[in-house]
Amino acid sequence: MTDDQVQPLLERFAADAGRVLPLVALWAHGSLALGDYQPGRSDLDLVAVIAAPVTAPQRPGLQRVHDALRTQVPLADKLHCAYMARSDLADTGRSHLTWAHGELFDRPVSPVSRRELSLGALCLSGPPPVTLLPAVTDQELADYIRRDLGDFWYPATGRTKLWFRDIWVDLGMLTLARATVTLRDGRLITKREALDVLTGMAAPDDVVADIYQRRYENPPTASVGWRARRGARARAFVRAGIERVLGFPRAP
Repeated sequence: MTDDQVQPLLERFAADAGRVLPLVALWAHGSLALGDYQPGRSDLDLVAVIAAPVTAPQRPGLQRVHDALRTQVPLADKLHCAYMARSDLADTGRSHLTWAHGELFDRPVSPVSRRELSLGALCLSGPPPVTLLPAVTDQELADYIRRDLGDFWYPATGRTKLWFRDIWVDLGMLTLARATVTLRDGRLITKREALDVLTGMAAPDDVVADIYQRRYENPPTASVGWRARRGARARAFVRAGIERVLGFPRAP
């Protein structure tokens, strides 16, 4: 079910966080739940359902829990967790206290994450998501994906420097493939499946191979020249793909 290093991390996290915020349920979604988890490369995407919203006095304790995990437990730097009060589960627009990328901040749990939870969550404790989370409709899911492509990813394709970084190439290409399938077929796919979809979409072969190697193998260090070429190809492909999916007019 989980990697040998992941299971102790999840158990330690549940115990430590549970002393600060009594947990109603703890769920994993994303690659860990869907069978595409790569230790040290994939994020650990968690949702903790709590009895009531996090209070100001509880917040420093939660910060200490995450800080200690990052310094003491392997892979903990990849752990992300949204803390959702049970009374707020039905409000899809509400922001929830979230730990990600080394800090606490507020953000909503997206319709994509909610659909993932309903279809294939790993229930670590408490009742499963289908008993607590309201279902996400196909229309809500499609509307969110279109907004994400149009409002976030499309403007990002105009920012050349972003695409020198691995994370933007990976997420941009994979997000486009996954969005295309969901809008067309109504289903969610893994990142591994998205690589096959990219090949079928005539994505640049060398860029797809680069993403695969960095996720599943041990590639050589990329040169500055390759990063520039890769970024330009990925950015152009994602931009054209969004225009096609959303029906944007192509620039002359």
